[in-house]
Amino acid sequence: MRKIGFDNEKYIELQSGKIRERIDKFGGKLYLEFGGKLFDDYHASRVLPGFKPDSKLKMLLALREQAEIIIAICACDIEKNKVRGDLGITYDLDVLRLIDAFRVAGLYVGSVVLTQYASQPAAKAFRQRLKELGVKTYRHYPIEGYPNNTEKIVSQEGYGRNEYIQTSRSLVVVTAPGPGSGKMAVCLSQLYHENLRGVKAGYAKFETFPIWNLPLKHPVNIAYEAATVDLNDVNMIDPFHLETYGETVVNYNRDIEIFPVLNAIFKQIYGTSPYSSPTDMGVNMAGNCIVDDEVCRSASNQEIIRRYYQTLCAGRKGLLGEDAEDISYKAELLMRTANLSPEDRPVVAAAKEKADRTGAPAAAMELADGRIVTGKTSSLLGASSALLLNALKALAGIKKEIDLISATIIEPIQDLKVNHLGNHNPRLHTDEILVALSICAATDPKAALAMRQLPLLEGLEAHSTVILPQVDEGIFRRLKVNLTCDPKYQSHNLYHK
Repeated sequence: MRKIGFDNEKYIELQSGKIRERIDKFGGKLYLEFGGKLFDDYHASRVLPGFKPDSKLKMLLALREQAEIIIAICACDIEKNKVRGDLGITYDLDVLRLIDAFRVAGLYVGSVVLTQYASQPAAKAFRQRLKELGVKTYRHYPIEGYPNNTEKIVSQEGYGRNEYIQTSRSLVVVTAPGPGSGKMAVCLSQLYHENLRGVKAGYAKFETFPIWNLPLKHPVNIAYEAATVDLNDVNMIDPFHLETYGETVVNYNRDIEIFPVLNAIFKQIYGTSPYSSPTDMGVNMAGNCIVDDEVCRSASNQEIIRRYYQTLCAGRKGLLGEDAEDISYKAELLMRTANLSPEDRPVVAAAKEKADRTGAPAAAMELADGRIVTGKTSSLLGASSALLLNALKALAGIKKEIDLISATIIEPIQDLKVNHLGNHNPRLHTDEILVALSICAATDPKAALAMRQLPLLEGLEAHSTVILPQVDEGIFRRLKVNLTCDPKYQSHNLYHK
């Protein structure tokens, strides 16, 4: 059973209470910049075992009567068809996904704001689409000299040009499909417009990481750096907090660098600033809910290694651009800073040993009890498909030599793939093998038993000696298996799908 290092119920209680406290501080109107994922936060659940992926959503549900959501999306990202790396969908489609998810959960989505709007054709089309779907949209425009020209920013030529977003609740949560969407600018623009209307609204920032009251080099905080290595986020001691309070706390470079500008903007809007440090702006209570530090350290160390491999693979896929070498170096440096190496991930050595013995790509998975199972490439199955079947057999107590799916079932599927659907690779992918297994389960009790083990794969560690096709990566992701891959392809082809 997975060890717990984080008290999720305590977190929901403390976090919602902290936000209520901050609303009251500003007289009943708060704009909350919500960084990271509002739900499906699997990074947090990996480094803080016990943290539920939907914890932040449940926390907001405790405030649902007070809360409304604004989703910010940068018009430039729409124009560039920017894609979420974890989901493989564009930012504009993710906005629609987020609206649906929030509504299903019972949260009120007030509007969508297009930031950096300059009548980009794709942004105009998306705005029209939202209008046809009945979603309120607003436009915020680029400001020359942003963020340093505070006099222009806090004027009719700056924030004054932006459309005022109509809100009706005391807590306005500003979220986005990804970083760089303009969440902070939306909040500050609204403070300007609210002040013109005689409303002294407040601003606060919600970021789960870095955790301000953990040490700078705590593995949880290093894991955050590793997860954002392509964004050049660097954890730092907050010098403003140290100077004001004599207390050493952790923040990250972007918030520290922008704080003097924010302070100037606050003073121009209000006449005074409500905050003495960037850490003051935050409301994060996650650090107060860690109940077993060692468990969180161990989990974070594994995440650091996983992020190292993910960064190398992203570079190999050409997703890091011309800075790929520098970013990969930073990922390795963070791993070394935490006194870790790839060998500290047991499935890596197991997969490579299998590949060396068979002379073909291989994969390995570590079960909850510490057993490691492997999968090899064969004429029928890819290594990841073989691994999946072997893991299910091990969990079900089925002997490895027993075939859950006979060759007489696999071969017709291969014939369909190659001779009718135009595939060059006859081996079954993980999605195909699961469909075949589910069909066998209708008549074979052993196959049915294996199928019942699927939920037990959640949270397990796996490694492949080659970069897997998108379909296989997607299946492991949906099964919530923590997959890493060596940064190389099985073939020398230039096109990989």
